[in-house]
Amino acid sequence: MSDVLERAPVQVPAEPDPPKPRTAMAVMACFSALAVAAALAGGELFTRHAATADGDFTGATVEVVIPLAEGGGTDTWARFVGQELMRTVPGQPGFAPVNDGGGEGIIATNDFARSAPADGTEVLVSTATTVVPWVLGRPEVGYDFNGMTPIVVNGTGGAIYGRTGAGIDGVDDLVGLDGPLRFGGISPTGLDLTTMVAFDLLDVDATAVFGFEGRGPVNLALQRGEIDLDYQTTSAWAPSVEPLIEDGTAVPLMSLGQLDENGEVVRDPNFPDLETVPEVYERLHGAEPEGEAYDAYRTMLGLTYTYQKAMWVPQDTPAAAVEALRTSAHELSQDGEFEEEAAEVLGGYPLEARPDIVERTRDAYTVNDSIRDYLLALLANDYGVDLNEGV
Repeated sequence: MSDVLERAPVQVPAEPDPPKPRTAMAVMACFSALAVAAALAGGELFTRHAATADGDFTGATVEVVIPLAEGGGTDTWARFVGQELMRTVPGQPGFAPVNDGGGEGIIATNDFARSAPADGTEVLVSTATTVVPWVLGRPEVGYDFNGMTPIVVNGTGGAIYGRTGAGIDGVDDLVGLDGPLRFGGISPTGLDLTTMVAFDLLDVDATAVFGFEGRGPVNLALQRGEIDLDYQTTSAWAPSVEPLIEDGTAVPLMSLGQLDENGEVVRDPNFPDLETVPEVYERLHGAEPEGEAYDAYRTMLGLTYTYQKAMWVPQDTPAAAVEALRTSAHELSQDGEFEEEAAEVLGGYPLEARPDIVERTRDAYTVNDSIRDYLLALLANDYGVDLNEGV
């Protein structure tokens, strides 16, 4: 700090007389006894966390690991939800957000999986950035979401739109064109992958241009005629896409949809008038979708949209601690005042922490080998991204 604080002179007390031999021996004996007790307890006297096994977090501080840099959407979500959640957890523990965005969030998530205490005092935040590399089995991933327990999840939504200047006036124009349509992406191994699977399912002839710094730059590229197809998440749709629809530059094509409690694709409540990807498939091909591409689409939709953001604790966390966190999250989700304050942060999608959330999340995060093989083949064959090289 640049300011200099003036301090009053420090009064140095006179040195006390040295202790008498008998007093000194008594003090040494006391410290020796403490040392022996600590050794017998495995150091627990000095290092143990507050007891949370009974679901009471009094005196504890919950560290929320955010494996991304400060300031982004996931960071904003984690800080807002985390702070509000700790106010409802029994004992009202302290809230300590910790950001670590190294290695696309993989490093911090690896650290959590390796060393997080199984007592509810350390919680991991996940998002598509860390989930997709896990789905693809990237070698640097050392974590497994099936080895963790979810506390609360929250989704988002998205929709695909096209540039009218490319000859796209509706979904019927996505097939049978003279040449491929150009899709703008950020990374083939991130959130874009769900849209890429949708294109494959629908038999859309699309090439991709990756490397954009965000969906905003992709939107600008579409306006300049450099990109033909783009998608935007719910929060960005109104400010970035609706003006283009109004002036005739773009046309809405379909929403990505949401998974219901049975794992079926349904319309997104924030895009009620837009057909979902399966509905568009049926319009274009005259039958309901099925097969590995559709299975992969539903899996990716659940992981990257319906259950996109989540908070997790280690699987061995005591049941009472897990239940205290989950129940508190559910109570928070039912609070009308919280819902009003959280409307913008949650994007109009519910904070989910009902009793069946563990089972539903486990179902969504079950990725079989055939789906993983399909995704890897799609990346390699259609986009030139071979994740098996050098493995």
